[in-house]
Amino acid sequence: MAFTFLRYVPQEGTATYTPQPFMLPWGAKVDDAFIDKLFEICERMGWGPDLADDLMGCIAFESGRTFSPSIRNAAGSGATGLIQFMPATARDLGTNTGTLAIMTAVEQLEYVYAYFTKYRWHERVRCLEDMYMAILMPKYISSPLGTVLFNDGTRAYTQNRGLDADQDGRITKAEAAAKVRAVYLEGFKAGNSREVFYSAI
Repeated sequence: MAFTFLRYVPQEGTATYTPQPFMLPWGAKVDDAFIDKLFEICERMGWGPDLADDLMGCIAFESGRTFSPSIRNAAGSGATGLIQFMPATARDLGTNTGTLAIMTAVEQLEYVYAYFTKYRWHERVRCLEDMYMAILMPKYISSPLGTVLFNDGTRAYTQNRGLDADQDGRITKAEAAAKVRAVYLEGFKAGNSREVFYSAI
């Protein structure tokens, strides 16, 4: 099923469809041009309103709620921008983090699209946790939520120990994405979200 997204319902003319409202998390924190571009890339990927919401949640989390194309990883990894493009990832997309950092957010959204479509990960994303895995660890995109990503005794576990919610020595896909989901849900609070519309065609 294909979707058409609208920021508002046109009041002139006779529509041949019935737009349905939905709340876009963090939609009140970005401008109209950003939302238009977000909707454009979601339509191109065949994503519906749920995945448009999820993408806003992931961008909010990765950018520290700033939606800034120039924000850099505080730990010094070199990751930059809306979904924290790593230097190697940027090169793979035909650019670099320096160039990404001087783009507008709208321009950088085209690289978000390129990232998800280059290896056709967008076709496997079904939920917020899948989308976050596409950004963090793509091999786990379609894995069950209980899949263990990191085990105690490994460097990866030590670096991510704070994600082990039940302190059982294993970090699952659900645990790794829990903070992303919290930011996603925060995006629906008054003052953060924005009503927009879609039509299934």
